[in-house]
Amino acid sequence: MSLAPGGARESVFEARGVTKTYDMGEVRVQALRGADMDLFAGELMVLLGPSGSGKSTLLNILGGLDTATAGAVRYRGFDLTHATDRELTRYRRLHVGFVFQFYNLIPSLTARENVAAVTEIASNPMKPEEALELVGLGDRMHHFPSQLSGGQQQRVAIARAIAKRPSVLLCDEPTGALDWETGVVVLEAIETVNRELGTATAVITHNADIAGMASRVIHMSNGHISSVEENTARRSPRDLHW
Repeated sequence: MSLAPGGARESVFEARGVTKTYDMGEVRVQALRGADMDLFAGELMVLLGPSGSGKSTLLNILGGLDTATAGAVRYRGFDLTHATDRELTRYRRLHVGFVFQFYNLIPSLTARENVAAVTEIASNPMKPEEALELVGLGDRMHHFPSQLSGGQQQRVAIARAIAKRPSVLLCDEPTGALDWETGVVVLEAIETVNRELGTATAVITHNADIAGMASRVIHMSNGHISSVEENTARRSPRDLHW
């Protein structure tokens, strides 16, 4: 994990008092209620909580897909809360890789071409082949999504996310549509990216077992961060069971 001068952990994200309210007709829904959190360089953090606890809302705000109603969110000192749409677009393009529960691959493109679609607009990308090798799919790069299993498609999505060399990888229920064996392979790919590239990584899940692979676990409930837990000994994805 990267250290700032003086030995302190280098903060990638600082979120303070983050509130998010959605107006749905006559009903107001508070998705976040004053959340405070940090994500540090090089760490693998798990955001854990039941559906509706605010995990996805917080992740979307960190990733610049949504903005906070109140509070402050900073990425390496850059104020995301008051950024313009153009600034948020540039921020997402240059600094953030996203992995979602559903793979969103382009069916008419091969695995390599799906990854290349991102590298062509990045400023300092890795080669598509390199990204696919990193997630264990070097021998599947010329296959179309329909020729790949669900786990392989998710690993293509991870390769696509990391190929632009993002500073942070945000994963929203990346194993939610997968069985245990396939999900473990996907988690191994995420862990490899975190370890070998040093990409600060946040994984949100409702599955408490996945928390064992994290360096730090953020527990969420009803829009609040209820507790923060440090894992003194991280577990390998192969040792997780659900």
